[in-house]
Formats: sequence, C-alpha cells, structure tokens
Amino acid sequence: MADYEAGDDPWSVGCRAYSFSRHQVKAAAEAGRYPWLKVLDATHHFVFLIDGVPVRFFRGDADEPNKRTLRLQEDEATQIAMAFGGEAETGGLMFRLALETKDRGGVERVVFLALRGEEGRTECFWPVPMPSPVPVVAPAPKPRSLPQPAALQLALLPGVAPSSPLGGRRRGPRRSAA
Repeated sequence: MADYEAGDDPWSVGCRAYSFSRHQVKAAAEAGRYPWLKVLDATHHFVFLIDGVPVRFFRGDADEPNKRTLRLQEDEATQIAMAFGGEAETGGLMFRLALETKDRGGVERVVFLALRGEEGRTECFWPVPMPSPVPVVAPAPKPRSLPQPAALQLALLPGVAPSSPLGGRRRGPRRSAA
C-alpha cells in the first residue's frame, strides 16, 4: 500500500508494517487461534509471549541489533524470570525476531535471536524458514468488445449482380408468390 510517488519512504513504510504486524499478532492472540500465543504489552513497545516466553520484533540486520532493540522492558525481564524460574540467572536474556527487509520494505529474511546483555551477545541465531515466493501472474486481459465496423458497400463493376446476404449471387428480380 506504499505510495512512493506521494512521499512514502522506508521510514513511513516501516511504521505501517510495524503497526500492521502488532495488530495481526494481537488479533491472533485474542482470537485464541494459537493457545501458546499471548500479548504481554500491547503498547508501542509491543511484547508478545510464545508459551510464556516474551518476544519482541524489530526491522533491521540480525547481525547488528541496535541499542533500542537491546533495551529490555521491565515486564519483559519479569516475565523471563518467571518463564525460566525465579531462581534462574537470566543475565539480561532477551528474545527477538529480526525482520530483514529490502529497499522498498519487503521481507527478505526473518531471524529468531536469543541475545544476552546490553551488548547483545548472540546466544541463538536461527533463520526462520520462509515459504518460497509465489510468482505473481497477471490475469490475461479480458477481450474488449470493440464496436463492429459499419458495413461498407463498394461500388460494383458494371454487369456484376450484387451478392445475397447468404453468399450466393442473385439471378434477376425476385418473383412474388402471388
């Protein structure tokens, strides 16, 4: 839905994609389609739970998460401690889905990451298998009904009788059945 001619750019496309993604995850969780999926924080920090483990997503290079991506939200840290047992030392463990995109915003690769600490040391780097792209085939254009050209009567050569609409030549005047 991006309209680059009207001024959309990677930032505006990214904002829309983030909002759309949040909405889709939240709707799926609320519908109960996946019993393991819940939403912990529906704000713009957006944290969702996969079987009780908090996860966030970001757009960017999985190899180089930025400082904002590495910021651990308070409820996220609390939930991680509960998920792994209150006594377990999580050491700033966090889970992220990196959405690596093309110039115009299409997703090239998704990577599930387990990162640790403010420096974001990678504990797990798992590229998520993606479906093969389906080629887009434009439907064949519907034939237009063009107006039929008007019949054109050409001048006949002298001595040639005009043809009948059924393809035969007329042979003199028609007789009436009376």
